[in-house]
Amino acid sequence: MFGIDITILALAGLVALSAAGLAYGILFPRIEAEQKAENRMRKVKAAETDRVKMKAARDRVNEVSKRRKSVQDSLKDLEKKQKEKSQKATVSMKVRLQQANLRLSVTQFYIVSVVAGIVAGVAAILGGVPPLFALGIVFAVAAGLPRWVVNFLIRRRCKQFLNEFPNALDVMVRSIKSGLPLNDALRLIASEGQEPVKTEFRRLIEAQQVGLSIPEACARMIQTVPTPEVNFFAIVIAIQAQAGGNLSEALGNLSRVLRDRKKMKAKVNALSMEAKASAVIIGALPFIVALLVYLTSPAYMLLLFTDPRGHMIMGISAVWMGIGIVVMRNMINFDI
Repeated sequence: MFGIDITILALAGLVALSAAGLAYGILFPRIEAEQKAENRMRKVKAAETDRVKMKAARDRVNEVSKRRKSVQDSLKDLEKKQKEKSQKATVSMKVRLQQANLRLSVTQFYIVSVVAGIVAGVAAILGGVPPLFALGIVFAVAAGLPRWVVNFLIRRRCKQFLNEFPNALDVMVRSIKSGLPLNDALRLIASEGQEPVKTEFRRLIEAQQVGLSIPEACARMIQTVPTPEVNFFAIVIAIQAQAGGNLSEALGNLSRVLRDRKKMKAKVNALSMEAKASAVIIGALPFIVALLVYLTSPAYMLLLFTDPRGHMIMGISAVWMGIGIVVMRNMINFDI
């Protein structure tokens, strides 16, 4: 009985297995076709999604490339215009007086130059200098000393401007991020800034009031503050006006670049200070030796001032000293 039950169970299992195999053999093509169709649908959907993503990525790349090309074209146009202006226009004395922040007209400046030359010539003649040398002193003082003073004042004012300019840019960045328009940010610097930044931004506002746009007014600022940093600022404003973009981020980057340039200049000055001290000592050494020799042996040194050959020697020495000073100055001065 137990054996019969096992035989029946085995037969039932074989029948079931045969039926399952038969059903699988009959239904397998249909199941495989459905799976293939489902895989094809999945691949089609994935391809459509990838196509949309690729199209969006391609659009973003095209937009970025177009914007980059627009910025490059703007930079080329600005650089070309600035080169044309620098080639055509020479800095007049009136502009230089404005850069030095001197309230003098050109006529007054030349009058002061002539008076300074005459005073120097009279003092040289009273000191016993020969008339020919006195005439040279008159021309040297009249043509050189006032211009050197103007150049010194321009350099000092530009240095003061650059010390305060990054702070003004930071104030503009915070103002723009808080929701103020660019005009109000400029007016804020013009009213609350530190000199000489305050004066320059006030001139910018006055230029806007007479009809100039903000990029044009910023481009004119370099006439009164002839520095690369102001040129950077004008380029940033011009690009933002033409191509758009995040102005606060651009000004923040400019402020950071200006501070990095200032740090680099300070580092270069510190590294070149030894060479500058050596140049000063070498340049002053002939005059110190001449003074000491004159104090110990006046008659020995007076031959240079009384004898024509001494005059020639002093003239040649002055020329060579000037050449040496210019060479040493170019060796120890670095543009950042």
